[in-house]
Amino acid sequence: MLKKNQSELNPNVSVDCVIFGFDMENLTVLLIDRGKNKYPGSRMALPGNLIYNDENLDEAANRVLEELTGLNNIYLEQLGAFGDPNRICKESDREWLKSIRAEPEARVITIAYVSLVQISDYTPHASSFAQSAGWALVKEIHELAFDHYEILQAAKEKLKEKIKIQPIGFNLLPEKFTLSQLHRLYESVLDKPLDKRNFRRKILKLGILTNLKEKQKGVPHKPSELYKFNEERYLELSQTGYDNFGF
Repeated sequence: MLKKNQSELNPNVSVDCVIFGFDMENLTVLLIDRGKNKYPGSRMALPGNLIYNDENLDEAANRVLEELTGLNNIYLEQLGAFGDPNRICKESDREWLKSIRAEPEARVITIAYVSLVQISDYTPHASSFAQSAGWALVKEIHELAFDHYEILQAAKEKLKEKIKIQPIGFNLLPEKFTLSQLHRLYESVLDKPLDKRNFRRKILKLGILTNLKEKQKGVPHKPSELYKFNEERYLELSQTGYDNFGF
């Protein structure tokens, strides 16, 4: 992707990307290390940067994500706008901005985007001002640069709401998965234990899974049956007005 002249950057509008993944045990999110400065503060941040004046927000989000992490061709959905006047109030953030921005004191309103991906399909490669890029466990994150922790929490709350009424969790899983892996995914997103027997009974009753009549291979335990998401069945149910595919 071609880079544009830095003079075209809009100093007041940015985009930030919340890219969720699942490592088959825990919900993860893609973070970059923005590097250190003389003030203590979190080096970790969501992939984000200013937009150019001649690009729309969707274009900016895709460009920024690719420039910082190497990830591209990802469906991004707008989460919302974050424009608290004090969102850049920490000295560590202000000092870092002075090293990369022409107008570090400018008030910046950011448009956050969110996406769900299968982490096995993507290998982040840091570039631009990102020192590194990689997946982090959401449950272990307690601080991020700027207001990125608040953005992450808003994205997770949105994910919790949607997974209760739509089978969006399948976007985080490989094509073939076990019921245990699906169960763990829901527990990780919802931050609560779910009775395994009840979970399996409900998900199978929906009819949105297809038993592949295959079992896991090369696992150090008794292999489990593999399933796949039955999108055709889901669409049929959706047309009837059914909207409870979560737990």
